[in-house]
Amino acid sequence: MVHFLAKRIMQSVLTVLGVVTAAFFLVRLAGDPSLLLLSAEASQEDIARMREALGLNRPLIVQYLDFIWSALQGDFGVSLRQNVSAMSLVLERVPATLELALTSFVVGIGLAFILGIAMRMTKARWLREVIMWVALTRQAIPIFSFGLLMILIFSVWLRWLPSLGRGTWSHLVLPALTLGTYELALYLRLFNASLATEQRQDYVRTAYAKGQGRIQVLLGHMLPNALLPLVTVAGINLGLLLGGTVVTETVFSWPGVGRLIVQSVSQRDFPVIIAGVFLISLMFVVINLIVDILYGILDPRVRLA
Repeated sequence: MVHFLAKRIMQSVLTVLGVVTAAFFLVRLAGDPSLLLLSAEASQEDIARMREALGLNRPLIVQYLDFIWSALQGDFGVSLRQNVSAMSLVLERVPATLELALTSFVVGIGLAFILGIAMRMTKARWLREVIMWVALTRQAIPIFSFGLLMILIFSVWLRWLPSLGRGTWSHLVLPALTLGTYELALYLRLFNASLATEQRQDYVRTAYAKGQGRIQVLLGHMLPNALLPLVTVAGINLGLLLGGTVVTETVFSWPGVGRLIVQSVSQRDFPVIIAGVFLISLMFVVINLIVDILYGILDPRVRLA
């Protein structure tokens, strides 16, 4: 287990380093931030002085090495727009992003669990087909389009829920449903396939032979084993949700890290972009590491392998 953890931690470190490196060079393609910070009447001398003040006149490889050295000390630079620590701006938005991502995660898993059990318990084939058809239809609609559709129906037409911002629980409903239901079809198909596999196992037939009811066999025997594949995929998707909030936060004006990154891209605020990408990638690899550990705990065969 120690060797496994050491290997996974090293892979995680290299992954984060690779993501941050790619972000550092890609944001330079957005253009020169000096042109946005100065007025349209600025002379070439003014632009040159601004680039020198920002350190953008140095060779790119030198800028990168300086950035890596500072990042290793926890310094991701100062926001070019707000003149405060870039990481502090990102950390201020983390609670909102975690709130949306975790709520969406619970919504997705909860719906998959309830509908999956209902599909196994019901004898009505048409109901199972309707549930899967709705889930697949939802997955076919992009998050951006589905979010706008939710706003149109529940905010504009019905006036039941607010469409923008963060405040009360009602502000969380639409973005959480938009993001949480996107992977519902994947969860349902995986859950049903896992339950179908367990249905053919000897221990299930033995339980029925002992006179146990269908619900008791499903919940008491099949469910714990059927959840193992779902735990892995759900854990990975939790990390993806943290990155996927970028689109959802933009649609619903949710004040999270994703929306901050989008705003910073348009403003060419390089330090904030890289700090945000670093934090999201760090949370992603940490979640994946935790999932691997939990899977090893739940399934002893993984530890033996």
